[in-house]
Amino acid sequence: MSRKDFYHSTLRKALENDGWLITDDPLDLTIGEVELLADLGAEKLIGAQKDQTKIAVELKSFINQSPVSEFHKALGQYENYRLSLEELDNTRTVWLAIPQEAWQGFFQRDFIQKVVQRFQISILVFDVQQEKIVSWITP
Repeated sequence: MSRKDFYHSTLRKALENDGWLITDDPLDLTIGEVELLADLGAEKLIGAQKDQTKIAVELKSFINQSPVSEFHKALGQYENYRLSLEELDNTRTVWLAIPQEAWQGFFQRDFIQKVVQRFQISILVFDVQQEKIVSWITP
């Protein structure tokens, strides 16, 4: 099993604070002989309808020296998880979770915004200090 991201417990707490039930830590999205593990799986009941929203979350901290390399890795994982979910659980959507600082900095670059739009990446932005979800951004 791979090492947990630097903000893993912070993100988990932020999701729980937002009313999400963490169902998997990590979420196994293995297809055939290819092991795929998203950081978290979560679900939430929606109002009076009693329907469940289910998500797979991949976290990237963007605290390394090369945010571009981390972005490349995140994009590849995101796409692999999306494809895996098409086969395993098409009721669950994948989200890329990033700290607010990464959203306000690196993710505001024109090229990065173009990539987010091109690949239709859903982004969950969280506040590290307050352990809360700041935004759910869908392209």
